[in-house]
Amino acid sequence: MRTLKEIKPGVTVRVTKIGGEGALKRRIMEMGVTKGTDVMVRKVAPLGDPIEIAVRGYELSLRKADAELIEVE
Repeated sequence: MRTLKEIKPGVTVRVTKIGGEGALKRRIMEMGVTKGTDVMVRKVAPLGDPIEIAVRGYELSLRKADAELIEVE
């Protein structure tokens, strides 16, 4: 099991599971990050927070804690 936080910039992965509960999980899914979605890590800030991703044609920023909840393959 790998999480989105572990992925290096420039790599595209597929989401297999989203952890968390309630509002946190709903917020991630409202960004367009759902099971089966391809996500590319565009850039990681020097201290690891935030992580910039590209998903469904949009560029988004995720907190490192949120990225740890997204399992990928």
